[in-house]
Amino acid sequence: MYNAFFGFSQNPFNMSPDPAFLFRSPQHEEALANLIYGVQSRKGFIVLTGEVGTGKTTMLECLRDFLYAQQIAFASLFNTRLTVEQFFEMLSYDLDLRCNRLSKTEVLLSLNNMVLERAAAGRTTVLIVDEAHNLGWDVLEEIRLLGNLENRRGKMLQIILAGQQELDRKMEAPEFRQLKQRIALRCTLRGFNLQEAIAYVNSRMSRAGIKDQTIFGLELIEEIHFRSQGIPRLINAICDNLLLTAFAMETKTTALAMLDEVTADMRLDYPGEARFRSGPDYAEPVRRSQIPYRVE
Repeated sequence: MYNAFFGFSQNPFNMSPDPAFLFRSPQHEEALANLIYGVQSRKGFIVLTGEVGTGKTTMLECLRDFLYAQQIAFASLFNTRLTVEQFFEMLSYDLDLRCNRLSKTEVLLSLNNMVLERAAAGRTTVLIVDEAHNLGWDVLEEIRLLGNLENRRGKMLQIILAGQQELDRKMEAPEFRQLKQRIALRCTLRGFNLQEAIAYVNSRMSRAGIKDQTIFGLELIEEIHFRSQGIPRLINAICDNLLLTAFAMETKTTALAMLDEVTADMRLDYPGEARFRSGPDYAEPVRRSQIPYRVE
């Protein structure tokens, strides 16, 4: 709605995990490097964890782009509320295994033949499991057993488990100790610090067509960082709503009153909600419902 008004070539704060907008913070660079290194070095199990909205799925999208470019066969599972039978069926579909996909035995035999053929040609195979914290014990155990596919050169199937911090806690349970011992690499994503948040907002604005942006002032970005706790997805949602509010008010700058309205509408919880609510410059927020709607 507001792209033409501000002069954007595309939406700067799209909620979709688009690698084109990847902000290469040190932690994201390290996580992606670990994922690629783990695959190339045939390390076996790699775990990527982090709070909701910190960019795990974006990292996996970047990894998929790398795998496509390197012609590395991979399966990518995003729905993890699965039974064992459903897991093997989805695995066989993603890897296009030529077998009876409803038979676990045939899927395993076909998978074994595939990874052996690829390993003989100097290639590896990858299994990516997103939302892995939702996996049941029985499915996780099957995944652990798949990690036993190896030869003298290393693991023939590279398994990446990505999930929320509950996945780390799940790995600490006694019944998962065998899987925990097999994890070769661990990556953890956290919220941005203030300087990263400032660079993140400016980077996305620049990629969308506005360099040296003045729509979000430095003090406002600081408050956005505070209220979002540095979580990239929340920063995107807040900034997108701020741009919509500014568009509706026909102004090309944003203000604290707008931020108050946006975070209230989002039901956003953050510590110390009244940080900037007491000073001579504070004004009650203008509600978007009070602004006449305008279409260009």
